[in-house]
Amino acid sequence: MAVPSSTARIGVVGAGQMGAGIAQVFAQRSFHVDLVDVAPAFLDRAKTGIASSLARLVKKGELSAAAADEVVARIRFGTDMSACASSSLVVEAVPEDPALKNETFRKLDATCGKDTILATNTSSISITKIAAATKRPDRVIGMHFMNPVPVMKLVEVIRGQLTSDDTTRTVVGLARELDKTPVEVRDYPGFVSNRVLMPMINEACFAVMEGVATKEAVDEVMKLGMRHPMGPLELADFIGLDTCLHILEVLFEGFGDPKYRPCPLLRNMVAAGLYGRKSGRGFYEYGAT
Repeated sequence: MAVPSSTARIGVVGAGQMGAGIAQVFAQRSFHVDLVDVAPAFLDRAKTGIASSLARLVKKGELSAAAADEVVARIRFGTDMSACASSSLVVEAVPEDPALKNETFRKLDATCGKDTILATNTSSISITKIAAATKRPDRVIGMHFMNPVPVMKLVEVIRGQLTSDDTTRTVVGLARELDKTPVEVRDYPGFVSNRVLMPMINEACFAVMEGVATKEAVDEVMKLGMRHPMGPLELADFIGLDTCLHILEVLFEGFGDPKYRPCPLLRNMVAAGLYGRKSGRGFYEYGAT
């Protein structure tokens, strides 16, 4: 299975922050992209976000204004999943809800050609379970981009139990075409990135809850002592506290190990709607969003 050329169409389902970023990086590498979402408001927000991201590149001199316009022109925005019917690859980027992802993959399986690769940007959910919702488990794979997608180099490539070698080689090649660094990992809860990251964030929450240190002190220790660009609580706000909680719950359920038990403080903050940057307040305050 050859790596699709830049003349191929790529589908992206879900126009949130991750989906918009994925669409942008494919379009920047000359792929034609169909970005699909059921909510027109999300599509409008994605258009604005992509334009803003490209404008920053133009301002830095990394992209010409004409090239930025061409990138936008290569993205079609729509609400009908049938736009992905002729795609060589579709990347799903809907919210981290197993039922929603399974339903999305059932629809994609029925809509897309038999050779289309179906990838999921899930950060923690089993690729094997998602693939089971389709009749093409050999062509289902994890393609976990990091946030913000246009900036971060890593793509975790996760094989499900039945993902074929050809599918894996193709997705690894595509990631390289995007100037990303693909790292192959196996299909276990949280993969590598979140299996390592989320317990650190969870322990930072426990440290604050137990009065070991203030949130500012916890973040400062990790920034100055461990050379992290941002502290774990600031990072949790950036990711979304609700997303962090969900991933921890997947880890806790998947491994049955109490070391992944979500911190009660994190649960309470999510219950109160304190999600971080996207809600305007989490461990820190960010103003209106």
